[in-house]
Amino acid sequence: MTYISGDRESGPTRRALLVAGAGAALAAGCAPGGTPGAPAPTPSGSAPSGLAAAAGPTPGAMTLFKDPAYNFNGLLALGASGAGAAEVGEVLTAVNAINGAGLSAQTYVETFRKLGDQLLGPPPGAPAAAQTKRFRALRAAQYYGQALFFVLGSEDPGSEEQLYEAGRDAWDTFCDLCEPAPVKAAVPYGTTPIPVWFFRPDTSNAPRPTVILTNGSDGQNVDMWTYGVPAALERGWNALVYDGPGQGQLLFVDRVVFTPTWEKVVSPLVDWLSARPDVDRDRIALTGLSMAGDLAPRAAAFESRIAALVAMPGCVEPWLGFPPEIRQILTPSKEETNDIWNTKVVPELPPEAAAVMKKRFEPFSVPAMLEARQGRLFTDFYTPATRIQALSITSVVSRIKAPTLVLDYDDEQFYPGQPRRMYDALTSPKDYVKLTAAQGAQLHCSPMAPQLHCEVVFDWLQETLPGGGS
Repeated sequence: MTYISGDRESGPTRRALLVAGAGAALAAGCAPGGTPGAPAPTPSGSAPSGLAAAAGPTPGAMTLFKDPAYNFNGLLALGASGAGAAEVGEVLTAVNAINGAGLSAQTYVETFRKLGDQLLGPPPGAPAAAQTKRFRALRAAQYYGQALFFVLGSEDPGSEEQLYEAGRDAWDTFCDLCEPAPVKAAVPYGTTPIPVWFFRPDTSNAPRPTVILTNGSDGQNVDMWTYGVPAALERGWNALVYDGPGQGQLLFVDRVVFTPTWEKVVSPLVDWLSARPDVDRDRIALTGLSMAGDLAPRAAAFESRIAALVAMPGCVEPWLGFPPEIRQILTPSKEETNDIWNTKVVPELPPEAAAVMKKRFEPFSVPAMLEARQGRLFTDFYTPATRIQALSITSVVSRIKAPTLVLDYDDEQFYPGQPRRMYDALTSPKDYVKLTAAQGAQLHCSPMAPQLHCEVVFDWLQETLPGGGS
């Protein structure tokens, strides 16, 4: 862990877009055009570099699948085991089955969907007790989420909403069996209320520090359990989980896409929390995982009631998470952009890359989502691309007043260099932590080390906003 306090062509050629690894870069989720930040110095207490893995970002047993996109998602499932949101044996058995059948979106979706279905039944030998049902439902939510991520590339993309509903039902089953069960509510937001789940250590109504956990562009509620809820509860904090625009229910069912003005999402949540007797309104923190490392800071720049902020990782321009071969498709002209997309790119885009584009663009375009569910690639590139561009927060980071922790990761594949850019632009009290390969915490959001991830985040929050429990 590292810790410190020009001219453009009129349009890309087909060769420039489809050669040089555009499809492979998309599938891997990497951003070769990202601007790297200056490396942070390594303190004397860090592990020596010789302890770090030397065989790439996922050496040895960390490589579950040869394809890096599938491998990253598999590692997220495996890492969730520490929070009870997966089972090591279940995940590795699924990995073996998928590899044995031949890795594809279809085999991945089929295997994890079947595993989710199985877990909604009792374990072998006896009827399931309530606690058993609870954690089997949590694991089912994880496995349905795994299937959901790749369903648009499968033989049945039209089952996307059904798969989401299966995962949501499993999540709600889990929540209903928690002690105490989280408070469920619908917080007003425009014409579509935001569903929330408010977790508490107990029902005493004692005012406690509270953390709002913000998901990224393709995470599910179960991921917020892995990356925050137990850690908060163990420290005597409340934790709020929610679906914002472009996420969960609002995307897959209500069909509301991402908004660049995330403060309009967070402010109603703060209003709702501040009205509760069991919330200390002076100690409300906000975290953002994955692309929410952009959304949460945007909200904190305009919502003054946020007392502490964590960006996991820091992200200032989500558009840079796409390869340059894809970004250069976008021109100032909608007509020109869509002509390049439909005549020069789509006809020769490899199927794997096309599936990634469907997935990456659906939270920004309802037509793109609906076309993908029918097995087609969207024809309007311009509209969702400009919406992603609009998420840039480079001009507002300096407005943030709350103490801020910026996380970074070795081998960060989506937003390389951006955490450091955010840290340097902050004018509020700030800290920067880089999780490393020597700790097994490399890659975007440390998929193999969510427990370490939570230790870093919640110990920092506990120190910054003391109070609650131990």
